[in-house]
Amino acid sequence: MVRYLTKEGLQKLNEELEDRRTRVRQEIATAIKEAKEQGDLSENAEYAEAKSQQAENEARIGELELNIKNSQVVEVSGNSQGAQIGSRVSVKWNGSQADFQIVGSNEADPASFKISNESPMGQAFMGKKKGDKVSVNTPAGKVEYKILDLK
Repeated sequence: MVRYLTKEGLQKLNEELEDRRTRVRQEIATAIKEAKEQGDLSENAEYAEAKSQQAENEARIGELELNIKNSQVVEVSGNSQGAQIGSRVSVKWNGSQADFQIVGSNEADPASFKISNESPMGQAFMGKKKGDKVSVNTPAGKVEYKILDLK
C-alpha cells in the first residue's frame, strides 16, 4: 500500500529512523549491559525493562523502514489542479477562519492543523479551488467551508 507523504514528512521519518538506529539503540545496549552486570537476570527488573525497550525500538525501526519503502513523496504543483496533498488551504466557516495543510494519513496531526487526505475534511477539500464552497459532514453536523486561498 502506497503511503503519501510531503517532503517534510519523509524527512521526519528518516530522522526518527536514524535516531532509533544510532542513539536509541546505543542507550538500550548500555542499559542491558549495566543490568547484566548486576547478576541474576531471572529477577532483574532493569534487564527485563531494557529488553522490552529493545523489542519496542526494533519493532518501530521495522515499521519506519516499511513506511519509508512504501511512501511516495507528493510535490505541490501549483493551484491550477486545486487542493492536493501538501496544499495549505485557508478556509472560513461560521465566522471562524483557519489554515490547514492536507497531508498523507501518516502525517496527520489535527492539533497542528495537518489533516489527512483520507479524513472527511481532507477528502472534501481535495481538488477544490479558491472561492469554492465545500460541505463536510462532521460529528457536530454538516459544516460549510469557503476556500479563501490555496498555497
